[in-house]
Amino acid sequence: MVMQRRGYIATIEYDESVGRFHGSVTNTRAVITFEGETGRDLEREFDTSIRDYEAMCAEEGIEPERPYSGRFVIRISPEIHAQLAAIAAITEKSLNELAREALEQVVASRGA
Repeated sequence: MVMQRRGYIATIEYDESVGRFHGSVTNTRAVITFEGETGRDLEREFDTSIRDYEAMCAEEGIEPERPYSGRFVIRISPEIHAQLAAIAAITEKSLNELAREALEQVVASRGA
């Protein structure tokens, strides 16, 4: 299961041994976790964990890490780069458009 709050995305897992759900934010490098017994507990604790994280950062005088910006660098072989550039030119798309479409297909096929 996935939850979203204020741009943060968390995955939820159920621990049968203790009868609780555990959540973990996945779209930052910051470690933000929470838990609860019900959906309402999870919603409340997710919000609380984000507020606590942001308050801790303010106390320490650091900028909270925000959810991913949507940009990342990818390294590929020069041969693949050349082939992709050719495909992009033929289809009248930018390399960015081509890569975004391919990555969106991967996400869609995984049901995320």
